[in-house]
Amino acid sequence: MPSTTRRTKTSAKPRFSLQETLRGIRLFATDVDGVLTDAGMYYSESGDEWKKFNTHDGMGIKLLQKAGILTAIITQESTKIVMRRAQKLTIPEVHQGVYDKLAVLKELIARHGFSMDQVAYIGDDVNDLQALGAVGFSAAPADGMPPVLKTVRYVCKKKGGEGAVREVADLILAAR
Repeated sequence: MPSTTRRTKTSAKPRFSLQETLRGIRLFATDVDGVLTDAGMYYSESGDEWKKFNTHDGMGIKLLQKAGILTAIITQESTKIVMRRAQKLTIPEVHQGVYDKLAVLKELIARHGFSMDQVAYIGDDVNDLQALGAVGFSAAPADGMPPVLKTVRYVCKKKGGEGAVREVADLILAAR
């Protein structure tokens, strides 16, 4: 089993042990750019936008769904590419154009009857900080921005778009 002690919050003692927290996860939410992708913005001469997604991350999401965990995308961007990837993975909760990610998480937990302690969120940049600080389990890809790396409970060994989501999915599933 991979190490789960790469980075622990020092500002506040977690309410539950890491294994208890991971065992209790009912909702897994992720940012897109820099998490499900490598943070690159690719454009063709004709103006088409491209994103590269990692197949291993996709399988991690499918495994979480198979285990009964609700999956969600919460992103500031708003693109057809993200919707297409979400549809392919049958992610039921897709929220694009979001500037207040914490508000979306609060709405999701209220609607589904969860608590924030039952939420895992992975993000990579400062627009994820509020959400990361509020959830039961927070993670960031290895190449996340420094303020994010200082905030999260777990820093992945993998970079964004290179399997970080799968790494977190495997941690959650191994705790069950």
